[in-house]
Order: sequence, then C-alpha cells, then structure tokens
Amino acid sequence: MTADERPAIEFRNVDIVFGDKQAEALRLIDAGKTRDEILKATDSVLGAAGVNLSVRRGEICVLMGLSGSGKSTILRAVNRLNEVARGEVHVLHRDRPVDVARCDERVLRDIRTHTVSMVFQQFALLPWRTVRQNAGLGLELQGLSVSERNRIVDEKLAMVGLTKWADKYAHELSGGMQQRVGLARAFATDADILLMDEPFSALDPLIRAKLQDELLELQQSIRKTILFVSHDLDEAMKLGNRIAIMQDGRIVQAGQPEDILLSPATPYVAEFVRHMNPLNVLRGSAVMRPVRAIKREAGALLLDEAGGVRLEVDASDRPVSVHIEGHGGTLGHADGDEGQVDHPCDVIVAPVDLKLRAAIALKRQTNHPILLVDDLGRLAGLCDDEEIYRGLLQRSEPRA
Repeated sequence: MTADERPAIEFRNVDIVFGDKQAEALRLIDAGKTRDEILKATDSVLGAAGVNLSVRRGEICVLMGLSGSGKSTILRAVNRLNEVARGEVHVLHRDRPVDVARCDERVLRDIRTHTVSMVFQQFALLPWRTVRQNAGLGLELQGLSVSERNRIVDEKLAMVGLTKWADKYAHELSGGMQQRVGLARAFATDADILLMDEPFSALDPLIRAKLQDELLELQQSIRKTILFVSHDLDEAMKLGNRIAIMQDGRIVQAGQPEDILLSPATPYVAEFVRHMNPLNVLRGSAVMRPVRAIKREAGALLLDEAGGVRLEVDASDRPVSVHIEGHGGTLGHADGDEGQVDHPCDVIVAPVDLKLRAAIALKRQTNHPILLVDDLGRLAGLCDDEEIYRGLLQRSEPRA
C-alpha cells in the first residue's frame, strides 16, 4: 500500500477512560455496559469505546453528536492530548503510520510539531503577541529564523485575508478575525493533518457561515486532512466528505452525508436527520436511477415509460444523441451547482454530483430528463421526477 492509499488517521478499537479504575472499566466495556453503568460501578468516565474509523488523506471527516458524546475526546487522541486506555491511533507521519498512543516522546513531539496542527474553539491566542507573532508560534517552536517565519506567516495571513492586521493584537480583532488567526497558525506549519475542535461554534451565525465557506474554498487548494468536531448537523453536512455520528462514546454510524440522510442506521441518527433539509445535502448520485436499471431497446436507452425519448450512447455509454417521438432532439449541458443549462435542449446532461437543489431548478425551468455522467462523460444514471421524489421521501427511513 502506497502512502497515498494509507489512511492519514486510523482509530483501531480505541477505548478512552477517565479515572483510576481503567482495568475494571475496560472489563465492563467488554461486557457491553453503558456509560452510566460504568460510572456508577467504577467512578470512571467512559470517553470512548470500541472506536474504529479511518480518515483518508485530503478529506474532511466530521465527528458529530450531542455534548458529551465523545467527539472532542476522540479528536484529542490524535495528538495524544487524551491518552488511550486500549487500542491504536495511527497517524501517517513522514510517509509511515505511527501509533500515537504508544510512540515515544521524541516522535510524539515531532508529530505535534510537523504533522498534526490544531484549531481550538476559543481561538487560544496569546494576548501579548501580535497577529503575526501568534500565527508564527508553531514555526518558532520549529526553530525557524525570524525572516523565514515572517515570510511564511505573511503568506498564510494573506490566504485568510488578514494581511492588514498583521501587527494588531487579539483584542483589536473581531471573533471571526481571531479565528482566522488560528487558521493561519495551523496552516503555517504546513502540517498534513488539521484537528478542528468546534472552531466556529463561538461565532455568530453569519460569520460562522462565512468561515465555513472560506474553509471549503481553502481546502480546494491546500487539500489537508481535516478532522472536524461539530454538534451542528447543518455544519457537518456542509463541510464533511464523511461524517461519524457519536453517542455515549461510540460511533453509531459513519459514511457520506447522503448515506446518513437517506439511510440512518439507528433511531438516534434518524432523530438527528429528521429536520435536515435534503436540498442542502443530497446530490444526483444519491437519488439517481443507475444506468443498469434504465431499459434498453435496440441499442438505445428509453428515458420515459412510453419509450418516446430514446438516448443513443457509444460503446462506453457516453451520450451521443437523443430522439423524441422519432425526431432528432438536442442535448444540453448543465453545471453541478447553479442549475443552469448552456442552451435550449430536449435532454440535459449534468455531472453525477449535481446538487438536488440544482436538479429541481432545472426541472422547474425545462421539465426535461436529466442525465448524470461521470468525469469521463459516461452515463451514470437518470435523475428525473421519480428519482427526485423518491430521494426526498426516503431521506428519513431508518434501515431495518
């Protein structure tokens, strides 16, 4: 397995217990006892139990759940701010996996200095330091010269829009700007892994939404591995490539946002997603009728029940032409975000990750069938009225 294929972070059967009777608490975990039962029997707090989770390189994985569910406990095991009672926490460090829970102090210090960086909820800025000095703290600990630190820091401050504030102090900045300093400080060390512990929860909703958008935009260029803690489902669904939902120290479901919304694994998860707006989460790939399920006749795909809309494809299932009731039609192309087609047409071709909101906008404007294609232009499936309605209606049905 190459470094690119290895997980950036991997939890293997991780148990975390706070208290003096860890051995007894672990025995009770193995016996399937609840957090409350363990607390009553041992006076120890169950932080995490049986946690297994892999985080791929370059993805944003969101840990979410109610307060006390274990989100921050797990996050802080990645840089060993929390000690693991049992299990392994592997971090890809210098192109090889290292068990942070068991490595020596020298390796741990190297991981904290170069591989893993952290953004805190309450900013954690030093009030006697300027913005530039705060952002350069990690580089200072690495031993870089002042000139080299300032060069890197100024680049990161520009990235987060704080160039003009470099010589100001924390109390002169708004909450949103202070959190940007925290982001710049995390980016400055060029760590591959960012731990973000509810970094936007202390901000007002408008600033919070803006920073979420900015983080997603930055991620397009920096491609860091981000483990993000949130108790807000909208935030988790917006940011996460994958989401792990925790309850009482255990992960009860992990997967892509669409999977969790359409197929909640437990009543607890179903309750979480019940009031979630599917238009903000679902994409065409989650609701489409796959190409294998589309009826074919004489080499053409039939896009409607009556067979009046026939799609011709090449040998690789790339759309070539369309016929409507025997007459030649036209194919138009739409992007995945805005729900706009490039020219008048009879059938729309769109990316497979077309947002459901955009699909509905296209249907409202044109009422044409929507073909979803992959990155190579091959037909992946059909997203028409039936598929859209089915996706909306199924979003809160728990699996049996």
